[in-house]
Parts: sequence; structure tokens; C-alpha cells
Amino acid sequence: MADSNVKVLGTWASPFVMRVKIALHLKSVRYEDVEEDLLAPKSELLLKSNPIYKKILVFFHAHNPICESLIILQYIDEVWTTSAPSILPSDPYECSQSRFWAAYVDDKFFPALGRLLIGATEEDKKAALAEVVEGTVVLEGAFGELSKGKAFFGGDNIGFVDIALGSLLGWIEVIGKQCETKLVSEAKTPRLVQWAECFSANEAVKDVLPDVDKLTDFGLKLRAKVLKALAPTN
Repeated sequence: MADSNVKVLGTWASPFVMRVKIALHLKSVRYEDVEEDLLAPKSELLLKSNPIYKKILVFFHAHNPICESLIILQYIDEVWTTSAPSILPSDPYECSQSRFWAAYVDDKFFPALGRLLIGATEEDKKAALAEVVEGTVVLEGAFGELSKGKAFFGGDNIGFVDIALGSLLGWIEVIGKQCETKLVSEAKTPRLVQWAECFSANEAVKDVLPDVDKLTDFGLKLRAKVLKALAPTN
């Protein structure tokens, strides 16, 4: 049974929504899942609860709305402290590094993935693909530093960077198939391949990550919607 004080407003295909659901699962927090149709006009609840950005996701706790997935992850970690290991490291330096790499995922890697999905021309896609491939190699190196030889970026347990990057795994596979390139491969990123397998199989994660075929279909519809919105009008 869901906790009536905890709600997640978003769409199943959003990696940012997946992040919050994974964190709640790790903390054994029950929640109400409020689905927002990303392909339809924005709901009144979304516009009211996130009037600044007017976008998903929105997390509600005790009727208070909180926006931005990384902020929400930190909030969940600080509120539910006894039910599971901490998502962010307690050591200040390690915590700063986790925040840095999660920001890298959001500010550098995810936008490149988006351009690879939405790119209107082959030149756009080629440039975006180069950025994504470079990003996976950079993240392979970060994994080596943060994991300290263990299964996750967070060490023995799923942590902040695991959730930030892991929420993109479905989209990484979908976009890789679209451009006929394995974006995370044994050849270039063997540690990320092993990490992705461990992350996806975790009990807190496996029911959150979407079916790839379903996500592929959604991606095609989303791309068509975005390109239509960007098309010049006469």
C-alpha cells in the first residue's frame, strides 16, 4: 500500500522519474505513482506544482512539492536515514565527488544522448555520437576511481552516481540500437558493462527500468513530437 504522504508525478519513460523511484525502493518507502502523459498537454497538477520549469518530475512529501531529480535524491537520503545505507557518502570529499559526477551525467552526458536521439541531420547525430562515446570512456574512468574495485560507483551499495547514470541505461540501449552502435561495450568500457549488469539486476532497480521495446516505441513518438515542434512554420 502506498504512503499517501509520498507521491511521484512523472512518466514511466523519464530517467529522472526512475531515479526517484529507485531511491524510494532502496529506502523501502511506499509511494503513489501519478503518471503524466509526456506526449499530451501538461496537466494542471504539473503546472501548479512546478510553475517555474513546468516539467516533470515532481516529488511530493507531506503535500510539499520538490523538483529536480538530484535534489530529490538528496532529500530522500536525508529524510529516510534508518531504512537503508546512505545514497550519498558521509565523507565530505567523497560526497563532493559523487555530486560532481552526477552533475557530469546531467550536464554533459545526458544532453549528448538527447541530441543523438533527436538529431535532425546526420551531421548532428555524428557529432552527438562522438560526444556520447567519449562520455562513456570518461565514466569508465570515474567508475574505477569511485568504486574502489567494488560493484558500484557507491562501493558495495548503489549510490548517488549509480542512480544518476543507471537511470539512463534503457535509453542508452534504445539510442544505441537506433544508431547501430553499442554505446557501452566490452571493447571500450568493460567495467561499465559489468556495472550495468549488477545495477539492472538489483531488487530496487529491476522493476523500475522499462522494457526496451516499449521505450523504443516511445522514443520514436517523442522524437516525432520534438521535430514537429522545431520545424519552421510558414
